[in-house]
Amino acid sequence: MEAGKNIIDIHCHTAGIGAGGSGCFVSPALRKSWKYRIYLRAFGVTEKDLVKEGDVLVLRRLSEKLAQSRRVAAAVALAMDGVVGEDGELDLAKTEIYIPNEFLAAEVRRYPNLLFGASINPYRKDAVKRLQDAAAGGAVLIKWLPSIQHIDPADQRLIPFYLKLKELGLPLLTHTGEESSFTWTRDELGDPERLRLPLSLGVTVIAAHAASNGRNEGERNHDRFLRLCREYPNLYADISALTQLNRPGHLQRLLKHRELHGRLLYGTDMPLLNTGIVSPYAFLGRLSPRRILAIARIDNPWDRDVALKEALSVGNEIFANSNKLAKADRR
Repeated sequence: MEAGKNIIDIHCHTAGIGAGGSGCFVSPALRKSWKYRIYLRAFGVTEKDLVKEGDVLVLRRLSEKLAQSRRVAAAVALAMDGVVGEDGELDLAKTEIYIPNEFLAAEVRRYPNLLFGASINPYRKDAVKRLQDAAAGGAVLIKWLPSIQHIDPADQRLIPFYLKLKELGLPLLTHTGEESSFTWTRDELGDPERLRLPLSLGVTVIAAHAASNGRNEGERNHDRFLRLCREYPNLYADISALTQLNRPGHLQRLLKHRELHGRLLYGTDMPLLNTGIVSPYAFLGRLSPRRILAIARIDNPWDRDVALKEALSVGNEIFANSNKLAKADRR
């Protein structure tokens, strides 16, 4: 590892359309959306490329670009399970995006700078077995996006899943707050208050984006997140997406809580940081024009993201935290 290159990105998405037998899936509605083309461009691929070379191309491009970073050593590539029906089986008709664990686990082994972030819908009839398999396959965390996977984190039926998570020592990285990257969502499922059940059982929970937008029961989600932090030391958060244009001021508000700096983790929400929704020019009121220009000229998206967050007072402690929690030595 290069000197100074020791940061782990705990929140990095991948994608696939099913090319090359990957088993990945994107809903027809999302494929018709303008967002779909932007996401592919941000990954550095086209649909034609994927049809020709397979979905493995996205991971190869991610790894190549990450290898060029001077600051970020590795990223947790995230699988994405789909919606599960009453029969405990995958329901593709209601699923927006699906990236199977089996595909991702096999492919990231090819790249020393990519780690396996598994995704398991706990309503699957074999969810606990899948969880054990993911851990055996080198997963460093489990990823949920409840608002599109139709997962209610407060559902008492999930207790066996949570207990197994705790036993395996796997963190749960789960989206909190509103979700705007897909064509439909159930945003009430991103209410951080719904995380009380896994937290009370001792699960290490990472609130993606620190519940930085939206409201529930007339209260800001971020305030609901902060209250939980005071009650549960096993609640963490990542700082991915907090410099996006649609989340103004959120990073600064979070960083004011210095007591939480030991529980904040570096993440990018790749590919969104590569779409134009993150720009140093949005911080003209906080950063000097010279520094903004210097950051904007950085070509590598990870290095540009680190430089921007450093300029906005993200300290070395936060950049180092992911190394301790992601269990990078599992693989």
